[in-house]
Amino acid sequence: MPRLRTPAPRAALLALAAGLALTCVATTAPAATSESSAPANRSATALDDTYYQDALGKTGPALKDALHTIISDQSKLSYSQVWDALKDTDEDPANPSNVVLLYAGRSQSKSSNGGDTDDWNREHVWAKSHGDFGTATGPGTDIHHLRPEDVSVNSVRGNKDFDNGGSPVGEAPQNTTDSDSFEPRDSVKGDVARMIFYMAVRYEGEDGFADLEPNDRVDNGSQPYIGRLSVLKQWNEQDPPDAFEQRRNQVIFDRYQHNRNPFIDHPEWAEAIW
Repeated sequence: MPRLRTPAPRAALLALAAGLALTCVATTAPAATSESSAPANRSATALDDTYYQDALGKTGPALKDALHTIISDQSKLSYSQVWDALKDTDEDPANPSNVVLLYAGRSQSKSSNGGDTDDWNREHVWAKSHGDFGTATGPGTDIHHLRPEDVSVNSVRGNKDFDNGGSPVGEAPQNTTDSDSFEPRDSVKGDVARMIFYMAVRYEGEDGFADLEPNDRVDNGSQPYIGRLSVLKQWNEQDPPDAFEQRRNQVIFDRYQHNRNPFIDHPEWAEAIW
């Protein structure tokens, strides 16, 4: 039988979260520090009494199931709507006319999106071929894992799994790649891991889409898996949420999907589940 939940009204959650957002000062992905994770902890403490109330005290499959129920209550975007959403969620706090590219790390004009060389496009961090969901409304348009990226760098990443090692990527040498994996720059490694964890909890084989799961392999091909889980867990610990990632989570909650990435609010839940 389905679990009965008595969540706080969405309007109340949005009002609470909007107030909490004022505690987070957006910056361009600074090096991880204990100070940078403090606002997330304060926000999570307040949200625990409302948004996450049914997940508290749980671990393993019970925690995963509870979080799935919570974050599945969301609004959905079309693939064309993703363009404008990313111009908001990934806005450069130092230049509101620009977005910050996930892997390349550069600030680029919001208007230079498209498919030409040096444009930015929509990177699916959980590669859309891993589960074959494409750009369908649902996992293919979920902006918790869609990010602006240079067209060429996005092509180099392709549908590779994540792992350590490889050679520098030409246009983004802080990242490395080899034949079956991609390693993002240090300051977004945790961001990547937490996006993967979100997708694995949100999409559990319902609504006609595959059950997405991380595993400890690379070269997963079109199977609904992505790796390497042991490395992603390390990245989650090494690069805790910073103000840019926290703001992004808040904007998605307030203005677009009205659900949260719980691993930004509670990074420790990754270890509790996997």
